[in-house]
Amino acid sequence: MPNATAATAKPTAIVRGFAWRPSRLLTYIILIAGSCLMIMPLVWLIRSSLMDNSQIFIFPPQWIPDPFQWSNYPEALTSVPFGKYLMNTVTIEVFVLAGVLLTSVITAYSLARLQWRGRNVVFAVILGSMMLPSAVTIIPLFVFWRELNALDSLVPLIVPAWFGSGAYIGQGAFQIFLLRQFFLTIPKELDEAAYMDGGTPMTVLWRIILPLSTPALLVVGIFTFIDVWNNFLEPVLYLNSEEHFTLALGLATFKGLYNAQWGYLMAASMAMVAPIIVLFFVGQRYFIEGITLTGIKG
Repeated sequence: MPNATAATAKPTAIVRGFAWRPSRLLTYIILIAGSCLMIMPLVWLIRSSLMDNSQIFIFPPQWIPDPFQWSNYPEALTSVPFGKYLMNTVTIEVFVLAGVLLTSVITAYSLARLQWRGRNVVFAVILGSMMLPSAVTIIPLFVFWRELNALDSLVPLIVPAWFGSGAYIGQGAFQIFLLRQFFLTIPKELDEAAYMDGGTPMTVLWRIILPLSTPALLVVGIFTFIDVWNNFLEPVLYLNSEEHFTLALGLATFKGLYNAQWGYLMAASMAMVAPIIVLFFVGQRYFIEGITLTGIKG
């Protein structure tokens, strides 16, 4: 019988203790091919940032710059007030992150852990705002901020985050939903124990919920950081003077009506993308953990 079993077993290659079955090998081939396809734009960005205009668009494509135009980076970052753009973007990031985390945590906590009339209705309305296209609110919001004389300032880009809207309309509802789902996974017996010891709802939030919600909070922070960092529509609507430009809006200065400094544009884009890549690799473990745990309980 052992010989018969061995004869009928499917052939399997053992490589350093790992079983390479044909189905598994096919899966890895598909995943590797898909990964190469997804990373291709980044590779194109890097090689283009080290070329001049005559090399970028030649056919067939030249993947290795010859010669390397290392000067694209210092010239791109000094030909425009890149430092000012960076400072404006960081300022928006700090205030928006603080506003999103504060409002999202409080709202999600009340929806997940507190009992009050109309809670489910309010949650349904918040979820409904996720389906509202941002294009619908562009004109009303522009008129609103114009009447408040807040155009050409950072106010329209910061204040909405402190009222649960996130970096843009609908994004705040997603952050609230994400945190609510995570808070529901925390046993309510912990709340009851805190109340028996004389704790208040704010005590439960500060000493129990928040310390256990680090992965979800990091996910919300990463999402918000990326949304603000890459946001282009709202700055182009509200900002007119160059002193208030953000990084995303500043990149548009490299592209004119009839020509574009593609080498400088690619170099500046690479400098802008680099922090996002570093942020993801630093918080990758918490990011994946937070995304996974928020879907356990509805």
